[in-house]
Amino acid sequence: MRLILSVPLFLYILLAANVLMWSGTEQTSPLNIILMQLTLPSSRDMVITVSDLFILASFFALYIETFKATRTSNHVLVDHALSMLVFVACLIEFLIFPRLGNTTFLVITVAAFLDVIMGFTVTLSAARRDISFGG
Repeated sequence: MRLILSVPLFLYILLAANVLMWSGTEQTSPLNIILMQLTLPSSRDMVITVSDLFILASFFALYIETFKATRTSNHVLVDHALSMLVFVACLIEFLIFPRLGNTTFLVITVAAFLDVIMGFTVTLSAARRDISFGG
């Protein structure tokens, strides 16, 4: 069960983004599909697209991954390694594949990068507090 918790949430976002972005054609991007339209109290219409959903999911995943980085167990190293692999996969796909070279995938890639950096930072900070020097 703990090994399942070590899988970064960004892996699921990466897989979903790949499936969705490769399913459409070059002319019709599935990212532009309108999921919901709300009228705000200011009478302005707010449109939520699939692209917006991916960006919001990336922020939510980053929030959860930050909490996961505060754990102190042997699985933290596996989590960090997998997070790094997910970031590298996001970066390569963003740079190589034209269908994934868009702002939505850029935000997912940057969020995956921040996950790696924050994970190492939080783990190192926690490790410094755990070290006690004898005198």
